[in-house]
Amino acid sequence: MTSRERPNIVILYADDLGWGDLGCFGAEFETPALDALCASGVKLSQWYSNSPVCSPSRASLLTGKYPEHAGVPAILGGTRNTPGLPQQETLASQLRRRGYRTGLFGKWHLGASDEYSPSQYGFEETFGIRAGCVDYYSHIFYWGNHNPIHDLWDDDEEVWLNGEYLTTVIGDRAADFIGRHADEPFFCYVPFNAPHYPMHAPAEYMDRFSHLPEGRQEMAAMVVAMDDAVATIMAALAEHGLTENTLVFFSSDNGPSAESRNWLDGEEISYDGGSAGGLRGTKGSVFEGGVREPSIVSWPVRLPAGAEYDAIGMMMDVLPTVLHAVDGTSVDEESIDGVSLLEELTAAAESGAEGSDRAVFWTYEGQWAVRRGDLKLVRDAREGMEPPAAVAQALYDLATDPAETTDVSAERTDELAGLTEELSRYQAQHDEWVRPTAPAR
Repeated sequence: MTSRERPNIVILYADDLGWGDLGCFGAEFETPALDALCASGVKLSQWYSNSPVCSPSRASLLTGKYPEHAGVPAILGGTRNTPGLPQQETLASQLRRRGYRTGLFGKWHLGASDEYSPSQYGFEETFGIRAGCVDYYSHIFYWGNHNPIHDLWDDDEEVWLNGEYLTTVIGDRAADFIGRHADEPFFCYVPFNAPHYPMHAPAEYMDRFSHLPEGRQEMAAMVVAMDDAVATIMAALAEHGLTENTLVFFSSDNGPSAESRNWLDGEEISYDGGSAGGLRGTKGSVFEGGVREPSIVSWPVRLPAGAEYDAIGMMMDVLPTVLHAVDGTSVDEESIDGVSLLEELTAAAESGAEGSDRAVFWTYEGQWAVRRGDLKLVRDAREGMEPPAAVAQALYDLATDPAETTDVSAERTDELAGLTEELSRYQAQHDEWVRPTAPAR
């Protein structure tokens, strides 16, 4: 496969977007650009984040590993001395070594200090924020108990664009990158910070959804503003004749947030504008609403339009799947946990073939979950970010009960025993990953 035959790669990543927050996944408002992407590609109806919170899920996406294996088990801070992702291969460094131009436009959240900036992980051009959230117009990060910090960077230089709506700027910068590198293979990673709090949107979007309840109005306005930015990116691909041979992947880092919209009021749980689409739980929970994400993949020269892949996929599968698309053969990477789904996506779209029967796992702040096939075992699962646990242990059949309402442990004792054993093995592996390394002597 020559360099020009290899696909361009565009990854669009939303922030705190729920299962029910896109038109093509059942929202009560349309998201035209993403709905069109879904119609042109494959709807991923059982795609998961590796974590119910942001930094760990982003680490999995870029490294192909479970969060603890990647070295990012929890949300990272945003102060200037915050460390981040341990130095290792990423999708960007892998693609750059293969001759791709690499750019990131949006939210990094894998280390805020200079030595952990995205330029250290294979991205040759970057624009956006390093922390987890900012005011959309002043670009100031002021979450938690510390002084406000301005957080907007063009490569490794701080820049000020006061008053410019960040979602729109991100879309414009990504489209510009595509235009400048239209004659060579590129990887354009666009991790929007929308619709993460604070809930800011231009008046034109707020007015468009004035008929919705206040929280839902804010959510719709921010999501559709992001959709318009996606439209700008897709238009850049079309303008340069790149649509057919560009692999575009869209997803979200975790489910909808129920956290307060105002960092300064001391309230943690208050917001209900996001929608998990009938799934249980929100951001921070290993229930489906916290980890199942509205996801789409489109690659017109390889994948048919309007198909649906209803087998399990995870964010850690993106790296091996993309490298498979680029190299033309499955990459045997013993150091990663994800698998290439390229052949399964093609086969499932063409003939309804089923995906592989593997177990996948989640953990976050003492919560645990494992899924194999239609069965999912959860332990100490919360409804969202805050304790206490809502369920000590339960087994759910997601084929008949995607909302996780009915424990079937008593009727499925053999399967329960099998999943319990698999979860125990994963917990042992997890303990190895997080075990402190003895200091050099």
